[in-house]
Amino acid sequence: MKSRLHFDEQLLSRERKRLLEQIEKEQEHIGYYSLPNQDISPILEFAQSFDDTIETIAVIGIGGSSLGAKAVYEFLRPVKKLKRRLYFFESTDPINIESQLESIDIEKSHFLVISKSGTTVETMAIFKYIYSLDSSRDRFTFISEEGSKLDQFAQKIGATRFHLQESVGGRFSVLSVVGLLPLALSGVDVVELLKGASRIKESFFNDGYIKELLLNKASFYAKNHAIYNINCLFAYSETLRYFIQWYVQLWGESLGKKQRHSAFNVGLTPIGLIGPKDQHSFLQLIMEGTRDKSISFIEIADFQKSLEIPDISLPHLEDMDLLNGVKFSDLISMQSQSVLEALLEEGDIPIDEIVIDRVDEASMGELIYYYELLTSLVGELIDVNTYDQPGVEAGKRILKEKLEKRKKND
Repeated sequence: MKSRLHFDEQLLSRERKRLLEQIEKEQEHIGYYSLPNQDISPILEFAQSFDDTIETIAVIGIGGSSLGAKAVYEFLRPVKKLKRRLYFFESTDPINIESQLESIDIEKSHFLVISKSGTTVETMAIFKYIYSLDSSRDRFTFISEEGSKLDQFAQKIGATRFHLQESVGGRFSVLSVVGLLPLALSGVDVVELLKGASRIKESFFNDGYIKELLLNKASFYAKNHAIYNINCLFAYSETLRYFIQWYVQLWGESLGKKQRHSAFNVGLTPIGLIGPKDQHSFLQLIMEGTRDKSISFIEIADFQKSLEIPDISLPHLEDMDLLNGVKFSDLISMQSQSVLEALLEEGDIPIDEIVIDRVDEASMGELIYYYELLTSLVGELIDVNTYDQPGVEAGKRILKEKLEKRKKND
C-alpha cells in the first residue's frame, strides 16, 4: 500500500506530542488497536469444523455487525474462489428478507447472529423470523458481549457463542470475531487480513512512513474541517463498493459529534464514490461546485486481470480506434489519473492518493486499519469522542418507545 498527499501540511511539534500521547493512552482502553495481534486460533478451529454440507453462511446483523465483513468479502469475491457464499440479513425491508431467504437453502446454511448489545431491534426482528422457520440450535452461532441478553439466550439453548470484548466498538469491529468469523467460514484467509493490518500498525507506532502521512493528513482535516467539511472517497474499482459503505459509517458515526469541551457541533461528512461511473455525475460538482470538499482517491496497482479492448475498427466510430489493444486495467488507471490531474489543475481542492497493491486479504487489512487510525487521529484533533454515538442511541430509544406503546395498545 502506498499513499501520498497532494497538499502540504506539517503538524506542530507540541500538537504532535499531545496527539501521540493521547493515542498511546487510548490503546489502554480502546480495543481495536490490538486486534492485528490477537490470537484467532478458536476462530480458525471453528471454521475448520464445518464440512461441505454447509454451503452458505448468513450474517444477521446491521451496521458495524455486518458492513466490515461485507466490505472484505465483496472485495475478494470477484477474484478469489471462496468455499461458501456469504449473505447478509441487515434490513427489515420485508421484500429484502423474503428475497434473501429464497436465494438460500436453510438446511444447507449456518446463521451468525451478531449484536454487541444483544438487543439490536433490527437484528432481533430478523433473527426471530428466521428462528421461527428453523429453531435448531446447530443452525445458529451467536456473537455478542459476554453476559448480554442474547448471549444468555444462546447459552440457554446450548448454541455456540463467541464474545466481542466491550472495548471494541461496533464500527471498529471488522478485525474482531465479528468480521473474522464469517470471513473465515466463507474461506477468506483471515491470517493474511490481520497481517496487512499489522503492517500499518507497525509502520505507525514504530515511526514508519505511515506515521508521518497519517499525522499530517489528520492535521489538515482537523484544521480545515469548517472549510472542507465534506470528504469524498473516490475508489476506482467496483470491488470497493462495500468498503465505501463501511467508510461512510466509520467516518460519519465517529466524527459527527458535539465537541467535548464546547457546545459546537462538528464533523466531516463522508461521501463514497466509485470511478469511473461517478466521473459522469458527482465529478462536475467537485470540479466547479462549492469549495467545501476534500478528495481521497483509492486505486489498485494490479487488478490481476488481462482483459483488453479488441483490435477492431467500427464504421463511423474510427475515432475510437485509439482504445484498441488497451487493457481495461490500464484504462481505469488512466481514467483515475486523468481526473486527479484535472482536479490538481484547479489548485484549490485538497487531494490525497492511496494505491493498494492488489485485490487480496493483506491489502484490505492495510486499508481497514489505515482508516481506523485516521479516524481516531481526526477525532482527537477536532475534540470529539470518536467512540460513542449518542445521536444513534437517541433514535434507538424513540423506536423502542414506539414499540412499547404499540404493544400496550394491542
